[in-house]
Amino acid sequence: MGKSILILGLVAIGLIFLMGGCGAYNTLVDKDENVNQAWGNVQSAYQRRADLIPNLVNTVKGAADFERKTITDVVEARAKATSVNIDPSKLTPEALQQFQEAQGQLSSALGRLLVTVERYPELRATEGFKELQSQLEGTENRIKVERDRFNEAVTDYNKSVRRFPAAIFAGIFGFNARPQFQADQRAQDAPTVNFDFNK
Repeated sequence: MGKSILILGLVAIGLIFLMGGCGAYNTLVDKDENVNQAWGNVQSAYQRRADLIPNLVNTVKGAADFERKTITDVVEARAKATSVNIDPSKLTPEALQQFQEAQGQLSSALGRLLVTVERYPELRATEGFKELQSQLEGTENRIKVERDRFNEAVTDYNKSVRRFPAAIFAGIFGFNARPQFQADQRAQDAPTVNFDFNK
């Protein structure tokens, strides 16, 4: 009789452990997929920006004496930024940093292009350029929103991976913490603003 109770007790503990493991696994899968979806939204927002750049470059090329190096820098930075593709399941801090650096170089090149455009009032006055500039500004806002949502999804996922008892099942099933977007190191430095276009 005592042996049967012991066996039933072990079976009950095993069933509780199994049900807890299934519940933890399913929760982790849901949150992992939320991170993947959020990452897809981030990439989509960056792709929208990349898709707008050829139109912007073509509009700017219309100004015959426009600085060619500035245009070339934007085109090259766009090519580099769109060549960095990361599988969300392989999202390591190093891969995310590489992605951020490529996107940062593109942002910097775009910033230089828009500052240079200030020297060309006839270009700034065209409807096509105004529309593209407005779309780029809206896209930059979208990128920020999607990056914030990605970080929220990663935070939620990472909490689940690290909390007990789910941490046990996360380790068993191979769910590891994911990196978040971090501020660019250059963001710590205040930008130099110079409105003297005669230099």
